Amino acid sequence: MITIAIDAMGGDHAPQVPIQAVNQAIDKYPQVQFKVYGDQTKITPLIRTDQRIEVIHCDGIIDNEDDPVRAVRTKKESSMVKAARAVKDGEADVLLSAGSTGALLTAGLLIVGRIPGIDRPGLMPVIPTISSEHPHLILMDAGANADTKPINIQQFAVMANVYARRVLNIERPRVGLINNGTEASKGSQLSKEAYTLLSELDSIHFVGNIEAKNLLSGEIDIAVTDGFTGNAILKTLEGTVKSLVSLLKSTFKSGNLSTKIGAFLIKNPLKNTLENLDDSKQGGAVLLGVKAPVIKAHGSADEEAYINAIRQSIHVIESQAVVQITNYFSD
Repeated sequence: MITIAIDAMGGDHAPQVPIQAVNQAIDKYPQVQFKVYGDQTKITPLIRTDQRIEVIHCDGIIDNEDDPVRAVRTKKESSMVKAARAVKDGEADVLLSAGSTGALLTAGLLIVGRIPGIDRPGLMPVIPTISSEHPHLILMDAGANADTKPINIQQFAVMANVYARRVLNIERPRVGLINNGTEASKGSQLSKEAYTLLSELDSIHFVGNIEAKNLLSGEIDIAVTDGFTGNAILKTLEGTVKSLVSLLKSTFKSGNLSTKIGAFLIKNPLKNTLENLDDSKQGGAVLLGVKAPVIKAHGSADEEAYINAIRQSIHVIESQAVVQITNYFSD
């Protein structure tokens, strides 16, 4: 039986969305049980009564205004900290939260603990691409480390490679280093040194540098970079999709009759295309490099997105990706 620790008080729509997702998932995934952490007075009226659901009362909440390190160290009765402690103590297999990213990363590092041999864990979302043949792009690091060393990028590639093979079933993932040109001599000193380290690894299929404009083309399966660059790319992609949707809606609503007819004719294909670009279908971003999976659902996640994050949590545990990463760095 897989046990998922849910931080029910994290996210824009807490505790309603996490609880609604648990209520649905309990029927959908019979191999799973849930430990739900949060304000019992708010959770109990919403949650189903089931022997595979346990509600653990918590007095505190960590929000986005809190300093992440101080909050994790001082708010020991908060839902996020108690859920992380359950994972550390072996009472749960995976931690899922839509709460503060900084606090969750801190809880993962300070409470769940870093895998020996890994210098810095990284945050890894899976992004949909425009390629039907290669529909997934792993991006790592997407914001856990603003300051990164070449060895960190090499380790990001190793961890993402395990995830791609074990969870996404990609037989030989292609790894690319995000840079401002494809030539090996391009980029900053960090990029050049990282390129050398990646080239020396026999355990990954490193294909060289890749420019940001080609990330969604399907040319690679894994894109590695420092956390500052990765986070900027992730937010740019999210903003671009939202802006495109907004622009299309505005154009169709304000257009003339021929525009409205055209909108009607392409409505279904356009809907399918936009759904394919919806990263919430992939689940959440995984903090790789800690001793158990820590998964960050989007702060604005709706019920469907949260259920997808639960599905992802199950898949990560069943794939034993963290075990494989631990074994790699223990050799």
